[in-house]
Order: sequence, then C-alpha cells, then structure tokens
Amino acid sequence: MKALVMTKVGHFEYVEVPDPSPLADNEVLVRVKAVGICGSDVHGMTGKTGRRIPPVIMGHEASGIIAAVGSGVGSFAVGERVTFDSTVYCNACEYCRSGRINLCSHRRVLGVSCAEYHCDGAMAQFVVVPEHIVYRLPDAVSFENAALIEPISVAFHAVRRARLSLGESVAVYGCGIIGLLIIKAARLSGCGTLYAVDLNPARLAVAGECGGDVLVDSSKHEASAVIRGGKEGVNVGFEAVGITATIKSAIDSIRKGGKLVLVGNISPEISLALQSVVTREIDLLGSCASCGEYEAILQMIAVGRLRLDGLISAVAPLSEGGNWFRRLSEGKEQLLKVILQPEA
Repeated sequence: MKALVMTKVGHFEYVEVPDPSPLADNEVLVRVKAVGICGSDVHGMTGKTGRRIPPVIMGHEASGIIAAVGSGVGSFAVGERVTFDSTVYCNACEYCRSGRINLCSHRRVLGVSCAEYHCDGAMAQFVVVPEHIVYRLPDAVSFENAALIEPISVAFHAVRRARLSLGESVAVYGCGIIGLLIIKAARLSGCGTLYAVDLNPARLAVAGECGGDVLVDSSKHEASAVIRGGKEGVNVGFEAVGITATIKSAIDSIRKGGKLVLVGNISPEISLALQSVVTREIDLLGSCASCGEYEAILQMIAVGRLRLDGLISAVAPLSEGGNWFRRLSEGKEQLLKVILQPEA
C-alpha cells in the first residue's frame, strides 16, 4: 500500500510500504477515505516533542470503510463506514475498567512514535485498529466530517471535565481547531457569555461564527483585563494553547472559586502563578484526549445539531500531504483543518 511517511524530521515521502498483516482476532482493517492533519502532527514533525520519531506514518483523525475483519470480530462487517478513536486502550486495566479509557495504563495513540512505543497511523491506504475503538458512521455523516470526530471529542471531553453549569460565563484561550470546537461544545452545553481569545483576527472571526460573544485580540489587549472589565471574571476558562503566557492570562481571567481546564500542551513545562491559584481557590483541571464522547457527537452531526461549516480549509490527495504539512507549519495562510484523501 501507499503511505505518507515522515522519513526524517520535517521530511515526508509518499511511498510504498508493506500491507498491514496479519489481522489479530479482534482487529479490523480499514480502507482510509479521509484523514486530518492534527496540530500535534505539525508540532511533531519538528522533532521537538519526542512523539513523532521517524520513520513514522502519522494520522489519528480518520474515517473509512472496513476492508477485512479478524476471526473474532462480531460487531462489524466488511463494507461498513466507520471512524475510530485515536487512543488504543487495553480495555482491561484499572482505568479502562472504571471507564477512564483515555488514562489506560497501556495507552497508545495512532500515528505516534516515541520512546515507549511505535504505532503507525492512518495517513495510508489502510490502517489496522482493534474492534473496540471503532464506531459506525450514520448515513448523514460524510467521511470528511467524520475525520473531525476525534478533535470534536477532545473539545467535548474538556467541556465535560469542567462540569459546565447552565449560564456560566466562559473564556476560551486559543482559537485553533480545538479552541473553536470547545466554543461550539460550550454553546451546546448552555454556557452564558463566551469570550474568545486569540492573536489572529481571522481566527477570531471564525470564533464569532462558532458562538463567541466577545472576541479579544490578545495582540492588542491584555485579555484578562478585557474579560474581567472591573468585575470578578469568568466562571470557567479553557486554555487550548499550552504556553506560560496564555495560561497566566487565563488564570487571571477566572473569578474566585472558578475553574480552568488545561487542554493545550505544546510546552512540557510552564511557569505557574501559584499564589493566584491558591489564594483564589482556582480549580486546575487537565483534559486528555476523549473518553466515550464519540457516539453522542456522531448523532449530533447526523441530525444537524452540530454544524461543521467552515472548519475544513482544504481537502487534498494524501500524495500531496508533505506540501500541506509545510504550509501548515509555516503558518502564512489562514488554514484550520486540512483533510487528506488516500488514492484508491
């Protein structure tokens, strides 16, 4: 089969690789129809994260058609349209048994190659995944939209972590694809006034279309000062960048007793305003991947409750993937989600 392989840091080749084989009893072979380029893939191509050690086939946001099933697979059949979780969890450890599959003791992520494991992903004609992470697509959900299910699930998981109450005010720091989807998820969860913060005016405009009430350009204003405006601050904040500056501003924008959900993780370590967190009793909540949100999201898209208009910037052949990685990493264009399609 053909695959897009990062053969060395920052360099991609569209080459022939061995077909996946053989299938384990619990595995399905998926012919990939659409796969998204995640921000973590773009950061990973630099070699700085240690999570994309070449050679590796990236891709954990995907959908396709089942091409073959293992002998023990009973829930799916050849020809079914599906998507799948990015997290390959064991279904047997303490965390999996308690329902916290994203914290699995043996967790692997599709398309990640690190010191602990190597797990090729879906930027290929075919990918093999275990049956228990696979989900059927409703007829109304396209392959392209289904490739967005993974980042949408990350956003909804973050909002669930916040236990957002009806009418609570919200600030979202970072209006990349995850931040934009958090805005949509918070809106669907019944939040009150929603502040969207970013350096990029074009992304702020999209944030407004997604449900942001107050758009704060942090290149011109100190976001926390705008959000507080002489008042207490917001009930809940979401930080979708992962650097010291935005986390500090996000903490400053939260009212006493409020919550900040940390979703972005570009920086392995940050400087924390500890006294501000302690003396104002701010709850800091980490949010990792997703945990059972797929089915509900698929249904929301199928019935039109969750619309994804304007979030896909381009759909291109997988063979052109290296060029799209370069364009995304350069950041000169107003690109949100790029979807790649493996050729038949």
